[in-house]
Amino acid sequence: MTSAPKCAPALPADIVSNPLLSRWVRVAADGQIEVNAGKVELGQGLWTTQLLIAADELDVAPEMVRLQVGNTLICPDQGLTAGSLSTEAGAMALRRVCAEVRALFVDAAARRLGVDAKAIHVADGRFAAAGSSSGLSYQDLAGEVNLDRVARGDAPPKLPAARRLAGTSLPRPDLLRKLFGAGFIQDIEWPGMLHGRVVRPPSPSARLLAFDEASQQAVRALPGVHTLCIDGRYLAVAAQREEQAIEAADALGKALRWSVTEGPPLARADSAWLRDLSSEDTVVEEVTAAAEPDPGIRRIHVDYSRPFLAHASIGASCALARWDDGRLTVCSHTQGSFALRRELAVFFGIDIGQVTVVHADGAGCYGHNGADDAAIDAAILARAAGRPVRLQWSRADEFAWSPLGSAMSIHIDAGLDAQGRIVQWQHDVWSHSHVQRPGIVAQLSCLASTLRDPPAARPALRDFPLPAGGGQRNAVPIYAMPSRRIAYHLTRTPVLRTSALRALGAYANVFAIESCMDELAALAGQDPLAFRLAHLDDPRAIAVLQTAAAAAGWHREKPPALRDGAVRGRGLGLARYKNSSAYCAVVVELEVTDRIVLDRIWVAVDAGEVVHPDGLVNQIEGGVLQAASWTLKEAVQWDAGDRVTTRDWADYPILNFDELPRVLSVEVIAHPDLPPLGVGECAAGPTAGAIGNALANALGVRARHLPLTPERLMTALQRD
Repeated sequence: MTSAPKCAPALPADIVSNPLLSRWVRVAADGQIEVNAGKVELGQGLWTTQLLIAADELDVAPEMVRLQVGNTLICPDQGLTAGSLSTEAGAMALRRVCAEVRALFVDAAARRLGVDAKAIHVADGRFAAAGSSSGLSYQDLAGEVNLDRVARGDAPPKLPAARRLAGTSLPRPDLLRKLFGAGFIQDIEWPGMLHGRVVRPPSPSARLLAFDEASQQAVRALPGVHTLCIDGRYLAVAAQREEQAIEAADALGKALRWSVTEGPPLARADSAWLRDLSSEDTVVEEVTAAAEPDPGIRRIHVDYSRPFLAHASIGASCALARWDDGRLTVCSHTQGSFALRRELAVFFGIDIGQVTVVHADGAGCYGHNGADDAAIDAAILARAAGRPVRLQWSRADEFAWSPLGSAMSIHIDAGLDAQGRIVQWQHDVWSHSHVQRPGIVAQLSCLASTLRDPPAARPALRDFPLPAGGGQRNAVPIYAMPSRRIAYHLTRTPVLRTSALRALGAYANVFAIESCMDELAALAGQDPLAFRLAHLDDPRAIAVLQTAAAAAGWHREKPPALRDGAVRGRGLGLARYKNSSAYCAVVVELEVTDRIVLDRIWVAVDAGEVVHPDGLVNQIEGGVLQAASWTLKEAVQWDAGDRVTTRDWADYPILNFDELPRVLSVEVIAHPDLPPLGVGECAAGPTAGAIGNALANALGVRARHLPLTPERLMTALQRD
């Protein structure tokens, strides 16, 4: 009896939508192997991870791979580089493609050498028969392998033990040019380019009252000014030099007269005003215990919140654009080259094949920032000027017009039985949309489309459903509870422009859940670590929590304060990002005097297979520090209308170098035999929870509304 043939594993979605192998890999005339990917480098080290994976599966040195990413002309469309999916999904598709390409070249070498494919040995890019000292290169065999074919997925990637590069910390090749040369989009110069600036209304709803012809002529007459672009409320200038464009933009702004409508004042201290807005209400999860509830349940009712948050990238948004015979080329640090290409095509009413988007590295990217809008700005000015244009936003533009991370309000009702077990849990979260990216819906979403004449209608507010989620991301606790109900209230009344910011709703939801877990532990009279362990049934979650606690010496007495008059606190936080990606546990020790001092932080992470260990640790360290800055300092301010009043670093303080913790230790629990899990955003929520819990441990009172500033702590102390 013959056995049924084995089926190849299902192809990843990225390969299904980009099936031609030649879209991913080709052998160049100089012998280099050109590898193309749609997932882009945003500072997270992904370029190096993809390089390691490709070189490993192709059995070549990394120097033999010419990696190109985010170029819509040559690369596969792998969607957005977002959601901590770049290694977990995107790089794994690349691994499968490279494994199949290698297998095709093995077959070609076997035919050329007249041996069975199993007899072919591959090392350093050369294919040789067993026992032979010579071999054939990829270039030697390129004419015999047709990569213009659909991937079949029947060539398995290497087993973990056979990988030479994955799991090693290759120095990042992109860092040298960033540290010592011109490594960012802000440094790029095109021949004959102009410099552009946009002048925007004082608020999104402001009406332009006057910009007379004499004022227009005065701006056009300024030194170096080449083009003045006026389209409704969209106004921009292009000049020969950047400082001339800035001076012209300043003069243009002073010549404009606007009418600003004040909106109703909203209480902002705790974001509870969100609950008064109309909303789309959905039940995310509901589980009801079979047994009747114990009438002796001890309950808590608590509210938590976060404010609007800015991306606050050190480098302002920038783009370059040029038109050639009706074809548009844009250079952008966008997270989604293909989504931006779709938005550009719709905006200008041209065929998508006439638009090329080329990715370039930007100085920090944490979600849907101003990169896409700057690209459209550059394209508008380039068409008006008939010249290539480099356009950079000002710092005020970044704060006032780049999409913000939504304010959020969270209410939790929870109950304990007589044994100190959680038996009831209700979590309600109110939030604006976290998903308003250009190019992912049919309607235009870019900023320029709302300012030109006629303005485009705003697309309906929406969020991704779970498992990806938006404001409801990580609202479902990782802990075992017999009865729970999680509801999401997506507010339908826009206040400020919001979209994706690192971790989306997970940051606030995990902060709330982990804060509440400590509050419940106190109500139960239990140690916070023991209380969490008693409610966990996932062995990997238990392992990261115990690893972080052991590293921090959780059961040892807290050391004395290092500063006179300070009180010391210790707290922990835990989550599995999106309940499907990496596990992360954080323990924070801090001191409180007239300010909050982060002293020591320990982190444990389980991300399955770790392709680039140094890159993973860098991501965790950066995520911890950014979350610490959010938690202790950051909040966007706005007035009674829709005008953002935060305009510079003085208005928006971030964590300084002298405020970094004395110790930041990251321990990685590696599982090379398990699939990799996304790590880029996993540390945000646990860090916020750990800091909040450490402050409560130090002071004996709890502040529940972010940011946890000294002023808010003082208010909590006075209230207590």
